[in-house]
Amino acid sequence: MPPIESVEIPRGAALLRDPAFNKGTAFTLAERDALGLHGLLPPAVDTIEQQAERAMWNCRRKSSALEKYIFLSALQDRNETLFCRVLLDNLEELMPIVYTPTVGEACERYGHILRRPRGIYVSRQDRGRISRVLGNWESKNVRVIVCTDGERILGLGDLGVHGMGIPVGKLALYTACAGIAPRQCLPVCIDVGTDNPSLLQDPLYLGLREKRLRGEGYFELMEEFVAAVQERFPDALLQFEDFATENAFALLSRYRDRLRTFDDDIQGTASVAVAGILSALRLTRRPLAEQQLVFLGAGEAGTGIADLFVSLLVEGGMAEAEARRHCWLLDSKGLVVASRANLAAHKRRYAHEAPEARDLLGAVERLRPTALIGVSGAPGTFTQPVIEAMARQQERPIVFALSNPTSKAECTAEQAYRWSHGRAIFASGSPFPEFTLEGRRLVPGQGNNAYVFPGVGLGVMVSGARRVTDEMFAAAARALAGLVGPADLEVGRVYPALSRIREVSREIAAVVAEVAWRRGLAARARPADVRALIEAEMFQPVYPEYA
Repeated sequence: MPPIESVEIPRGAALLRDPAFNKGTAFTLAERDALGLHGLLPPAVDTIEQQAERAMWNCRRKSSALEKYIFLSALQDRNETLFCRVLLDNLEELMPIVYTPTVGEACERYGHILRRPRGIYVSRQDRGRISRVLGNWESKNVRVIVCTDGERILGLGDLGVHGMGIPVGKLALYTACAGIAPRQCLPVCIDVGTDNPSLLQDPLYLGLREKRLRGEGYFELMEEFVAAVQERFPDALLQFEDFATENAFALLSRYRDRLRTFDDDIQGTASVAVAGILSALRLTRRPLAEQQLVFLGAGEAGTGIADLFVSLLVEGGMAEAEARRHCWLLDSKGLVVASRANLAAHKRRYAHEAPEARDLLGAVERLRPTALIGVSGAPGTFTQPVIEAMARQQERPIVFALSNPTSKAECTAEQAYRWSHGRAIFASGSPFPEFTLEGRRLVPGQGNNAYVFPGVGLGVMVSGARRVTDEMFAAAARALAGLVGPADLEVGRVYPALSRIREVSREIAAVVAEVAWRRGLAARARPADVRALIEAEMFQPVYPEYA
């Protein structure tokens, strides 16, 4: 891995305004002497632990989740190390604030709450100079880029340039969960306009006030952007995030063999969901080959999960055509079957010979699935009759309501447990509180992509992998499922506790790196102790000594 770039530490008031180097009240007296800080800070010298305690005291006093988001964003803007320390030490409490579900509300109001811009904005007005635009970024040692064009933000739809909250939040999790240093992270928003009329009429909207760029012009802009990334940051991993379905598949197909890239909504979601299924099978005690999956939602997430699930069946010896018949998709028009005309290419792979079914309940009663996967963004669609039908057919029905944010979930944890008499194995995209039913404690799992994408990125970094493959996401799914312990399963949780997230990321990084070395994709030689290398590469939120 290239050495960390040499940077000059600012002095005086400029140092206190630089979030990469600022330590605030933790600057020692010797550092205050050397760096011209005397008089600019209160006399007391704090530890980072004292600062973190103060930050959490203030955060917890905020009256709403959005106010907490704004507070934490301000902390990140002035002191990145302290922000990371606070987030890492309080991950279960704060992840729903810095990411799902609160980040959805923050994106909806981004133009109203923005204090200080973060990341790089690229628009169609930058055609012909995108490389120069990326060159304006201060850090030249970028290793991970998360970019969006804001068209499909969570389950909220087109938020245009206000979707920048997603890359900012994802990269905060790269740092907290996998120890990728803040200066190695770059959030990018590609502004190609918006088709959201409320944004176009909002006087505080921050993006281009024009309809979305489509067709050849769109892909020409993306091509220049990708070329500029390769020129400016040749060692960087490029993660696509929250693109509309057609563009997401097109961009992944176009670039996956040209550079280190993946689409988190297709591949990351798939890995997390499949890991949850693998864990659930330890409760159902039925083999993978006997699973029948019905997906409510036939976009990036649904077909991504299905593709990865099929790959595991094929690896186990099943013919691919047979394996695909274990997965059924429903979209807004009903069950995806072979007789339907004008199906998108990603749906045709799962268009089986069968009678049409217009609704989910009819599909569940006919297909008798072992697992019901919600990736539709349609809230409340896992109704009581649907869950009761699942429970009649299966002793331990698997019910994953994965749509984000919470307002878009197909059902709540309590509903799934009550309607199945406590037999459902439940997971969701957004967090739900634990629930007690007839004296039994039930803890819903959160199928959060943060379990996978930070570890994948770290594994790509430590191995120097030149490509990101589906095999890496399959390995990540198995590793994640393997970290679920008996105590987790006892309460119905199919993912490990978020408090173990750095352990999870280290393990996933190790298996991803091993795939890179085994397949000849790695630019770095395999060390004798892989996990020691991973640990050495991880950023720790502690202050350096400046004097």
